[in-house]
Amino acid sequence: MEAISVPKGFKVTPEQFDWLADVEQIARMELTQDGELIVMSPTGGEAGRKNFNLYLDLGNWNRQTKLGEAFDSSTIFVLPNGARRSPDVSWIELNRWNNLTLKEKQGFPPLAPDFVIELVSPSDLKNQRYEDLQTKMQEYLDNGIRLGWLIEPSAKTVEIYRLNQQVEILNNPQTLSGEKVLPGFILNLSEIF
Repeated sequence: MEAISVPKGFKVTPEQFDWLADVEQIARMELTQDGELIVMSPTGGEAGRKNFNLYLDLGNWNRQTKLGEAFDSSTIFVLPNGARRSPDVSWIELNRWNNLTLKEKQGFPPLAPDFVIELVSPSDLKNQRYEDLQTKMQEYLDNGIRLGWLIEPSAKTVEIYRLNQQVEILNNPQTLSGEKVLPGFILNLSEIF
């Protein structure tokens, strides 16, 4: 297999992206609203472990409440602005999910999740992509998410993104609340920090 290097700012159409995602299922990719193709590096062990714990905690809560559907980082959503994004962990309220057609559910769901988590990985910090993640979180918000958490384990900080509110930054929180979006969900951060 030959490795390719995608230069920053490289653009493709949404149709080309869909084709690449279908044919080249070896890489995690996203497409910005402006058509920039982003190829994401594989997750290292620590980031993968933390992502798994985040997904597991949300999944367990969701299985008990049956209020929606939870997704891992391999799911791509087509946001209203046309971007194709893949949050580390996401959740959609059940009635919104059930309003999708079977074809939409089997493909890239054409909506913004209600809730997303992005975990800042060591490679994000090394490659100076933290601001890109903040921009991505704002994009989620602009496209209709109701709650989002940008978790930075090494600094022990969490940025909370809420609809129609300023970003709130928490330093070394022990837990996070799902608030009204995820009623009763409390994330213990001891496995993440």
